[in-house]
Amino acid sequence: MLKVQNLSFHYGTHLVLEDVHFEAPYGHCVAILGNNGAGKSTLIKCLNKILPPRSGQVLLDEQNVFSMSRTNVAKEVAYVAQHSETSRFTVFDAVMLGRKPYIKFSPSQADYEIVETMIEKLELTHMALSYIDELSGGELQKVMLARALTQQPKVLLLDEPTSNLDLKNQHDMLGLVEKIAREEDICVLMVIHDLNLALRYCDRFLFIKNGGIYAYGDEEIMNAKVISEVYGIPVAMEYSHGVKMVVPFPEQVMKTNKA
Repeated sequence: MLKVQNLSFHYGTHLVLEDVHFEAPYGHCVAILGNNGAGKSTLIKCLNKILPPRSGQVLLDEQNVFSMSRTNVAKEVAYVAQHSETSRFTVFDAVMLGRKPYIKFSPSQADYEIVETMIEKLELTHMALSYIDELSGGELQKVMLARALTQQPKVLLLDEPTSNLDLKNQHDMLGLVEKIAREEDICVLMVIHDLNLALRYCDRFLFIKNGGIYAYGDEEIMNAKVISEVYGIPVAMEYSHGVKMVVPFPEQVMKTNKA
């Protein structure tokens, strides 16, 4: 289990996060939600030592991540950034980079097998020798996910994994993440802006407001009251074909402002 305790972070004198604490079990997908600038991306960067928090600790199976070496952190926690750099790597070589924490001199047979298995699992076999700077946005996202998963992490951190993806690729990506979280018993935390995608593919929801945790829990906290208070816009919860959805009413905000 991942435990975050009393985590605080400042950019200089600017407070971003304060006294953040929550627990996330393996095998679940946690959506990190909130307005732009709320500190969502900062939070997940603190969880794997990309950003050093001012105070607090992150425990993974009761071991403090901040006391671990960078190599050992990479074996436990994988991170996929919002924007992935492209270079003249083949898909196979890019995915192999996920094995770097385990490789001492050169990749072992086990490393090759893990990479080949993950490439097959994410349906990338047909493009294994293609260069990643020639891929579409959706294809590149899958490659970066495959690279992260070859680290064999206990925790997977995703920063806006559906940004710049079309409708089909959004659902393909999150459906794949949800499936892998359950099959591999991985704790997934993802920053995501689309509340309806979060409802569809996540089972826990963490709302950030004013630098702290405003609400955290299962689908019950994804209600009109919480969402309206966090985002500052009236919403209603509706069902369509058995799927729970968030319906915003921005015109009500406009009427209030005019009044």
